[in-house]
Amino acid sequence: MNLDLYTSAFCDPCIMTRAVIEDVRRLVPAAVVREMDVARDEQLARAAHIRSTPTIIVRSDDGAEVFRAEGIPTVNQVLVALAKAV
Repeated sequence: MNLDLYTSAFCDPCIMTRAVIEDVRRLVPAAVVREMDVARDEQLARAAHIRSTPTIIVRSDDGAEVFRAEGIPTVNQVLVALAKAV
C-alpha cells in the first residue's frame, strides 16, 4: 500500500495533513509514503491531475488508485483507504 501526498511550500493545510499522515504511519508502518511538492515535482503532479494541495492518493501495490482526498483527511479516512489498498 502506497500513499502519495502532494503539497506546496506555503500551504497551512499541508502542515496539518502531514500530522495526520504521521499518525497513520505510526499505526500502519508498512505503508509507503511519498511526499511531492507540486512546484518541484510538476510533471508528477500534472500526471496525477492534482488541482489543489494538499491532496493524498492511496494506491494498491499494483499502482491502482483506491482513494483520493483533497484537503485535510482524517486518520480514519486514510486508514480505511489503506485497508482498501490491501
